[in-house]
Amino acid sequence: MTESRHSLPELPGVALRLRRSARARRFSLRVSRVDGEVTLTLPLRAPMGDAIAFARSQADWLRRTLDRLPTAAAPAFGMELPFEGRLLRLTPAAVRAPRVEEGRLLLPADPARLAPRLETFLKHCARIRLQAATERHAGALGRPFRRITLRDTRSRWGSCAHDGSLSYSWRLIMAPVSVLDYVAAHEVAHLAEMNHSPAFWAVVARLRPDYAADRAWLKQHGSTLHAIRFRD
Repeated sequence: MTESRHSLPELPGVALRLRRSARARRFSLRVSRVDGEVTLTLPLRAPMGDAIAFARSQADWLRRTLDRLPTAAAPAFGMELPFEGRLLRLTPAAVRAPRVEEGRLLLPADPARLAPRLETFLKHCARIRLQAATERHAGALGRPFRRITLRDTRSRWGSCAHDGSLSYSWRLIMAPVSVLDYVAAHEVAHLAEMNHSPAFWAVVARLRPDYAADRAWLKQHGSTLHAIRFRD
């Protein structure tokens, strides 16, 4: 599998990711709902010119799809931020640390420090919830894990390494509690099945029999969690 980047005159500012795959039999375009990345997959021996021509012929569809993605915005006092699936209004207050109170997220009244303080708070809460969920599912499965790390990943919500280390996106703390729990179960299931085979999904179903709704929520709404820009 090989990859390269290309720009389209019809879509200035959009970087087209070209991906050659031995499994591909035709050209296909995909727009990530997570970060808006556009990927064009093509067969190994397909002429590059034909691939670019195909992408250009789909420019109108790409533009409409990209326009439907949430617009990125930085945190600001007065806006509502999702936290564990509910919206909390960011409110300046005489507090030393962020605190949830009656539908509000109270934060020290310093706009310049709002984004980093908020990110630190979300990471802290995410670590607590994900550690607990991972330990519970690993215990139920009878499979130990090595450690968990938190990242701000764009292409996936979690991952499992062969040494048993698990990684999660800390933005999961903004999703409903059941969605975070599903992702933890998904990654723990990889401790038993390092693939996405029917056997793997059977393990997920054993840990979370009702996982389908949470998986669907991520596909439909996951991009909104990445629409909040904590850093430039």
